[in-house]
Order: sequence, then C-alpha cells, then structure tokens
Amino acid sequence: MSPLFWYISQTGGRQASEGHDDSLPPHSTWSVQDLFENRSGDAEPQVSDKELAHLLRLSALPIPKDLAEQQRMKKDLQSQLTFVKAIQEINIPDSVKPLQSIRDETEEAMKEQEITVESLANEFAKEDAVGIRGRIRRKEGTKAVKGKDERWDPLALAPRTIGRYVAVNTAKD
Repeated sequence: MSPLFWYISQTGGRQASEGHDDSLPPHSTWSVQDLFENRSGDAEPQVSDKELAHLLRLSALPIPKDLAEQQRMKKDLQSQLTFVKAIQEINIPDSVKPLQSIRDETEEAMKEQEITVESLANEFAKEDAVGIRGRIRRKEGTKAVKGKDERWDPLALAPRTIGRYVAVNTAKD
C-alpha cells in the first residue's frame, strides 16, 4: 500500500494524497508561523493568572518575579496550547500506529538491538560453572567490560572528601 499523507491544504481543508513515492507531501503544508499569524486572539480562552500559578506549582517551577515575566509565561503557555490544539485537529487514520518512543523502530534496527544467546557467546566463554550448585564465576584473568555508567567516580564531584567518604560541613565547622 502506498503511503498516505494527511495535510492541511492552503485553503485550510484536510485532504489526503496517495501514491507518492516520497516521504513528504507533494506541496508545502501548514507551518507554525502560519498557524500563529492566522489565529484570532479573541476566539481562544486566555490562560488566567490562577491557572498559571496552579500549573507552576504542579510542575515545581518558580513563580514569576514580576508582572512582565508573568505575562511572558502566559503568552508562551497560550502559544503552546494553540499548537497542541492545531495538532489535535488533524485527522489521523487508524492505520497509523502511535509513536511508542523516539528511536529507530524499523525491523532492521529492532533486530540489531535484540539480545540473543549468540550475541552473548563471547561473554559466556569467559565464565565457568563452579561447585555443586554450578554457580557462575568469571574465569581468572578475564575482566568484565565496564560501561560508561560504571566507570564514573562519584567522589570526584564532591567538594570535600575524607578517604572514601564525602565530608559534609556541619554547623560546628
């Protein structure tokens, strides 16, 4: 089946374009700039001071320092809400699967990321079963490869240390 492109035409109506080999629509679609230029400020409900304060408290963001900053935050929030509403108005067919995550979800990429016994064969060769219960132990002379996250030194970030411990200033210091 050929790709199906949904876009808002220059006249503002939704149209479907089938049979294109490209991954882009045949001509330009609506842009964010057009969305904000063509909107009427009176038609949309504005964000109130009470709503802004509630959202800032819920998101643990600092309250605005002055009225100008509060107005700027309200304007930013209103433009974000306008953009989300415009995206929600787009009619998407049921055949389009929802985005699960932002990554390469092609069949080749999923196969490359899959962990199999064959991909771990090199690591299994560095291990032996020891004892009656067959506990797995790493062979002598082989070291486990540490990832980037395992090599960081948390004490390097501390302002003051005593040996292997972080020293904390108290009221007496």
